[in-house]
Amino acid sequence: MKIVLRIFIALIVLLGIAAGGFVIWGSSALPPMPEAIAALTSDSQVSVKTAPWLVFAPASGTAKAGYILYPGARVDPRAYAPAARAIAAKGYLVVIPPMPLNFAIFGVNKADEIIAAHPEITLWAVGGHSLGGAMAASYAKKNLSKVKGIIFLASYPASSDDLSKSNLKVSSIFGTLDGLATGAKIDASRPLLPADTAWVAIEGGDHAQFGWYGPQQGDNPATISRPAQTDQIVTAAVNLLASLGGAQ
Repeated sequence: MKIVLRIFIALIVLLGIAAGGFVIWGSSALPPMPEAIAALTSDSQVSVKTAPWLVFAPASGTAKAGYILYPGARVDPRAYAPAARAIAAKGYLVVIPPMPLNFAIFGVNKADEIIAAHPEITLWAVGGHSLGGAMAASYAKKNLSKVKGIIFLASYPASSDDLSKSNLKVSSIFGTLDGLATGAKIDASRPLLPADTAWVAIEGGDHAQFGWYGPQQGDNPATISRPAQTDQIVTAAVNLLASLGGAQ
């Protein structure tokens, strides 16, 4: 019995160490670049709030459509500020929620809080980068009455979240040099999405340039600049939001 007790205690200790290590690892998110920090300041075009979520809104008028952007795994949510700001300047609300331990898998239902806090928005798209986009798809699958569209950024739904029969407007935006959400993985997701999905290939784009947080392990180097990739992301996202009918 003493041996069994010692083994049990040792297992508990090991699990505690593993859990602590995961918390430390998850808490060390890839930091935003200076350009992302600069995009967090309000001006005459865009109003920015940084708590409890990052909220980018047109400085004048009232947006009718909004985009809830789930960050990629272990990426600081501020890293997506440049694209969010540019989308807001076109007349749409963009909200980026921080995730527990920087993993959207622990905050799949964050969109519920955001939607409840913005009753003025009648048309919502969800989505996000990498794991964030997959978790947003999981949310959409269970909340089709609340969500009208999905904007994937180097991302795709899990096989258990088949959205092919839904009425969602979907845009899948991907980089042709992405080393993580590869072309093969994007192609494999096509049967899971509606037939009228907009497939937007960013030639020369990679995985990390969907945000402003520097290079990422396992990715391929891009052959276009980060601002150029951001411009194409913004154009595709705005096109999807406009298709919902929520332009100012």
